[in-house]
Amino acid sequence: MQGFRTEPRHDSYDVVIIGGAIMGSSTAWWLTELGFPGRVLVIERDPSYAKAATALSFSCIRQQFSTELNIRISQFGAEFVQSLRARMGGDERVPELKIQNFGYLYLADSEEFARVLRTNQAVQAAAGAGTRLLSRDQIAAEFPFMTVDDLVLGSLNTRDEGYFDGYTVFDWFRRKARERGVEYLADEVTGLDVSGARITGVRLASGRRVGCGMVVNAAGTRGAKVAAMAGIAIPIEPRKRFNWVLQAERPLDRPLPLTIDPTGAFVREVGGGTYMAGGHAEVDPAVDFDDFTMDPDLWLDHIWPAIATRIPAFEAVKVVNEWAGQYDYNLLDQNAITGPHPEVTNFLFLNGFSGHGLQQSPAMGRATAEWILHGDYRALDLRPFHYDRIAEGRAMVEAAVI
Repeated sequence: MQGFRTEPRHDSYDVVIIGGAIMGSSTAWWLTELGFPGRVLVIERDPSYAKAATALSFSCIRQQFSTELNIRISQFGAEFVQSLRARMGGDERVPELKIQNFGYLYLADSEEFARVLRTNQAVQAAAGAGTRLLSRDQIAAEFPFMTVDDLVLGSLNTRDEGYFDGYTVFDWFRRKARERGVEYLADEVTGLDVSGARITGVRLASGRRVGCGMVVNAAGTRGAKVAAMAGIAIPIEPRKRFNWVLQAERPLDRPLPLTIDPTGAFVREVGGGTYMAGGHAEVDPAVDFDDFTMDPDLWLDHIWPAIATRIPAFEAVKVVNEWAGQYDYNLLDQNAITGPHPEVTNFLFLNGFSGHGLQQSPAMGRATAEWILHGDYRALDLRPFHYDRIAEGRAMVEAAVI
């Protein structure tokens, strides 16, 4: 529990952040970066982060979204990652990071999905992303190891799109926030005290109570549970996602983009003949917060056949590692919920990222810190993600969710 306190230094804080993984830590760091003068407390139930989405993520970033705002968020994320040391004040302890630009390759085997890719590419191009549409023959020429007979279209971008070291970004958000005076507490929130239109205190499993000025709900898959403590309903639930690391007997002769097969299975380059594959079951229910068990039938019956059919070289692979993670899945539209609650005005959301939270964390933390400081946004306007759309059932659908 290095860096974590077992009891808070103070009885009250100006900002209490519930959840200390990458969203909570990004917000904490941005508060210090933007000059917030008050006390900030981050409460994390599991200081090991062993089951946090931050630790179990594929750790990739992409521009290929269907909404301009999500594209802008990832563009800032890419710039932030690749200027991490400068962002952290030129601290030479901070490594210089780069994105491994193997890109994402979406494959369409129907005219219906091809239309979606064309529509998305137009939005991406207007926002300055480098997405290219590929015909069946162009896919075959660029990736001759792929089976393409059933394909109609592909969508590929290899600029600021691929793998990045997300855990290092998280680690420096957290380390720098602590060095600047943010307090990290190892405890679990069990209740919120509400008086009128405000949260007045946070109750903890240890029996303590901490007063608060503002509360940020960055509790990941437990986001709906925390919101319910304030009498607020949000449509967030844990959904299990499965991952495998593969060693290929015959490595491919060029880098493999994160390839999203029409079956829903996906696979990407790691390097040295190693690849990562992932996906989820056709029946995709909510699961218990602590359910990280693997499903061997999913690999044998769905994921492996899908990737081996698309890339015959993957008929001979060895699974060298596997794990399950969880998405904080937004049932309404698979987009984030951010900003303040319209009635409980000092309760802020950072929930429902549905698998793209790691790459969005720099922009989301900045926006939340701006709102706390100014009651408004100064960079990207995230009002389209605010809670009012949830209350109204007004979906802002993101068509490019993996």
